Amino acid sequence: MNSNELKENNDRKIDFLNEDFIRNPFPLYKEIRETDPIYRFLMPNGHLAWIITKYKEAVEILNDSRFVTNYPGNNQTTEPKLPPHQEIISRNLLSVNPSDHRRLRRLVQKAFTPRMVERLRGRIEEITNQLLDRVQHKGEMNLIDDFAFPLPIIVICEMLGIPIEDQDKFREWSDVIMEGVNNPNFSQQSEQVMIEFVDYLKELIGKRRNNMQQDLISDLISVEDEGDVLTEHELYALIFVLIIAGHETTVNLIGNGVLALLEHPDQKEMLKSQPELIHSAIEEILRYNGPAEVSNIRFATEDVEFRGKHIHKGDMLFVALSSANRDSAQFINPDTLDITRGANNHIAFGKGVHYCLGAPLARLEGEIAINTLLKRMPELRLKSDQSLIEWRTGMIIRGVKEIPLLF
Repeated sequence: MNSNELKENNDRKIDFLNEDFIRNPFPLYKEIRETDPIYRFLMPNGHLAWIITKYKEAVEILNDSRFVTNYPGNNQTTEPKLPPHQEIISRNLLSVNPSDHRRLRRLVQKAFTPRMVERLRGRIEEITNQLLDRVQHKGEMNLIDDFAFPLPIIVICEMLGIPIEDQDKFREWSDVIMEGVNNPNFSQQSEQVMIEFVDYLKELIGKRRNNMQQDLISDLISVEDEGDVLTEHELYALIFVLIIAGHETTVNLIGNGVLALLEHPDQKEMLKSQPELIHSAIEEILRYNGPAEVSNIRFATEDVEFRGKHIHKGDMLFVALSSANRDSAQFINPDTLDITRGANNHIAFGKGVHYCLGAPLARLEGEIAINTLLKRMPELRLKSDQSLIEWRTGMIIRGVKEIPLLF
């Protein structure tokens, strides 16, 4: 799509499922930012939606209370009612509107504090080294399967108090559910897994109510604020978000980050020699190729005039986080990976009331994982040609399926 086509054909489809776009969406995003940054497009399911591609406008939309994540009056939604088990977990921190979100977040933060996350540092380091011990003698590894995936799922399961023998179940369920969420066609397999997931949580929470432990599920059951507590369905939905969305962010932060460093050997060598740069390196990785392509869907609750465009009540909007984080109006040389970049106010974790609750944990896991990997495997390199690396399909999540490495 060239610039003239963009100007002349405003309801064109952006093919989020196209292999070339998935591999490298940034050139097209740049064209849209320069020609029509508040852009109406056809989604893969045939609905019209707006996509916001520039940084300043993205931040405004994410902070604007007129655009909500859950709008029952939406006039475009023609999809059938969710099955019961999907309905149970649908009202979660990612999807509820500001008033409900603030209530849930207030309750959750009493059990999920930055201090708790920092206390996990030693255990995250231990798990990281244990995973690398398993592959050290081989001289090669599959980054996602051997390292980036198991690390956060072990951490979050231990936090919640999920038995170690059940962690593989959650890994399998998570993979299937995210493939379904990330793809417009929610598969029958995903629905079946959701049933198994919710039924498992019902049983686990029932056991905890009778025998409280020193874990996050017990804390969430007992958390209270001025007489307000989490309902049973809110507990299911919250645990769903912590496990599925929480660990998924870290998987793709590690995967995208390692790939970016391998694509930029000078930056990799700089981080190896100056591991203290890991904090700014993680922020730059999040900006350069973050774990989320776009924000959760928003709906306009009223007619809105925004940057010369008339957005109708009920219209759907997405914020292209990947595009906003490459906006030259906000970032100098935005297409360059610079792990020393200062004042890096990216929006990889969103903005406003729906800012990612698990961001501190994802950052900590990413820092420990990447620094330890470079320290223990200093000759880290790709096993196959970079062009053979396959990216995951879908609109929401941005990540690779696998990265074969030699060291």
